[in-house]
Amino acid sequence: MEAAPLTAEPTPKRPHRWLIALLLALPYLGLSFPALYARATPALFGFPFFYWYQIAWVALTSVLLTIVYRLTKAR
Repeated sequence: MEAAPLTAEPTPKRPHRWLIALLLALPYLGLSFPALYARATPALFGFPFFYWYQIAWVALTSVLLTIVYRLTKAR
């Protein structure tokens, strides 16, 4: 009986934990300091900056969470 050759299968490249932590922390950091974005200008479609900045973070957060999910799913 012949022994199977010992070949190391390439392991999938694991994302760095600091990258995942950074991606998860971005929405928190982007919204933690309202003094930086508490202003009316520039307005977008009649919405003051204060409101559309927060709404933009909702969409951006879902994109970031999708990226984190795909990075961790590859593990």
